[in-house]
Amino acid sequence: MTLDLARIPRWVLALAAGAAAALAHPPFGLLPGLLGYALLLWLVDTVDSDRPLRSAFWRGWLAGVAYFAIGTWWIAEAFLVDIVHHGWMAPLAVSFMAGGIALFWGAACLTYRWIGGAPGAVGRVLLFAAVFAGFEWLRGHVLTGFPWNLVGETWKAGSAMSQTAALVGAYGLTLITLAIAASAAVWREGRAGRIALGLAAATLVGLWSFGACRTAGTAESPPAATALTVRIVQADIKQSAKYDPAEFQRIVTAYVSLTARPYPGGRPADIVVWPEGAIPDAVNSYLAPGTWTRAAIEDVLAPGQVLLVGAYRVEGTQADYRAYNSLIAVRRTAAGLEPAGVYDKFRLVPFGEFLPLDGLMTALGVKTLVHVGDGFTSGPPPRPLQPDGLPAFQPLICYEGLYPGFTRAGAKASGIKPDFIVNASNDAWFGATSGPLQHLNLSSYRAIEEGIPIIRSTPTGVSTLVDATGRAGDKILGLGESGVIDQSLPQQRFETLYRRLGDLPFLLLLLISGFIGLRFRVVSVLKSMQNRF
Repeated sequence: MTLDLARIPRWVLALAAGAAAALAHPPFGLLPGLLGYALLLWLVDTVDSDRPLRSAFWRGWLAGVAYFAIGTWWIAEAFLVDIVHHGWMAPLAVSFMAGGIALFWGAACLTYRWIGGAPGAVGRVLLFAAVFAGFEWLRGHVLTGFPWNLVGETWKAGSAMSQTAALVGAYGLTLITLAIAASAAVWREGRAGRIALGLAAATLVGLWSFGACRTAGTAESPPAATALTVRIVQADIKQSAKYDPAEFQRIVTAYVSLTARPYPGGRPADIVVWPEGAIPDAVNSYLAPGTWTRAAIEDVLAPGQVLLVGAYRVEGTQADYRAYNSLIAVRRTAAGLEPAGVYDKFRLVPFGEFLPLDGLMTALGVKTLVHVGDGFTSGPPPRPLQPDGLPAFQPLICYEGLYPGFTRAGAKASGIKPDFIVNASNDAWFGATSGPLQHLNLSSYRAIEEGIPIIRSTPTGVSTLVDATGRAGDKILGLGESGVIDQSLPQQRFETLYRRLGDLPFLLLLLISGFIGLRFRVVSVLKSMQNRF
């Protein structure tokens, strides 16, 4: 008995296509779900002849709604942290998030159909992949961009297939993944269909082999005596506790006591890392001279140690008040704590950290999730930090870790090549959901692209060291765990093609795929015109 797709309503198939594609992503990892893109291509190729563009848009949009509803449902948890002020927005947030971002999928399918597809199986698959990948790039750049769960990041970071991101980045891998997956839509189209499927299979095998060789050749060597050592602190402090003043001392004590734990071998770590939003107060206040909090933190740091802590800081007067979400570096010296560097978050979360159209949104009763004045002010474009005596590193605060090319842009602007990345994130907002697990996978792609390791620190999980191939370390603090990770920074480094060229390889793939697809279409149109005359 075979499944007759023609008998199933198209809107049901569209939702199924998006849901299948979403479930292919970690932490679900149901990779056969990639065939959802083949189903979507088939749906767009078989739209109603009397209204092809409208049908193509709605089928793409419905697939996107299912995809993003599954991929971002966890944002509702953030609105339930302070349920009195924000709880009413939770269902609206999920609905508007999924429906709004799905517009990119609808527009991609409409554009593909407007171009007219291509009569050849190979050309049609490549054209669909090129158009869709182009709109995925737009999704990551329009307004502030939201590149969550890019198609190319379906592969588990650190796996063989994920290594292709070192060559073409996550956007290039998106195009390749789409072309491979969508080729299943044309397998019944005779010789041309078999060629398309064969090319897809050969590409899959080739890229998997490349990735397998790359990861097999990077077994971690014993750390050198001079290797940088790190202590990552995860105190498992729920986000709701940070809004209770009675919890403040307990929170500070939790981080201080974990930091004070004895070190394996007796040698203190060079760097101690606390996550974004570790202490629920402005860093100007709790690190102010003479405070008990400053004294407590100072006492548990060894001489020469650098503490990296995600914190908000304030500047200006009451009339000109600005708050920044920052990564603060302080060094323990004989004289006490001394500033060693500040990075202010550049990519702020809309509605979470600032309000777009704030006048209108405030009138409607919408508030930012953070309880910091009117929200945060964006910092300058990214640049690495380099405290004295330490290698340069690029801070990525929370969802800045989603953006391909972010670290590369900072290196290019400053002329300083970072040796590693520090991703301090506050995934406590999302509780014990799939969100923090997805975030780990997505941010780990930045290690693959840049060829450098990542120190990832969160308050409730997942915290770990990620090596330059995107693989999480053996020591992981998962959801709901409290403890420390003491480890030497992974020593492998790669000079990747993506680090050199950025999205240029993706652009070339886009042009080549689009040209091949359009070539079939142009030849078909010219032959049709020739037959008429």
